[in-house]
Amino acid sequence: MTKSSKIALILTAFAGLSACAAPEVVSERKAGDTALTCAQLGAQLREAEKFKEKARAEKGVTGTNVAAGLFFWPALLVTYSNSEEAIEAAEDRQEHLYKIADGKNCKV
Repeated sequence: MTKSSKIALILTAFAGLSACAAPEVVSERKAGDTALTCAQLGAQLREAEKFKEKARAEKGVTGTNVAAGLFFWPALLVTYSNSEEAIEAAEDRQEHLYKIADGKNCKV
């Protein structure tokens, strides 16, 4: 393998790692939240929990994170930072939904 091939391979790996999927950051408030029924609020709370679990999983030791740490550690820092942001956003969403549910006397 020539030197230019090695450099091209490394740059391709960096580009691939920087484009890795990061956990989705959910909005705390969505239009129509206050109009949700108790059952719908429960479903939204479960969905927010799934987002939080996915973000926690991305923050852990994954093949992508190991590769990022070995080849391009800034991508690993971005993944961890985004994971924290996604976890906090999901928790904020849950808190918002619980307040609405409490105001409607929902048992969620």
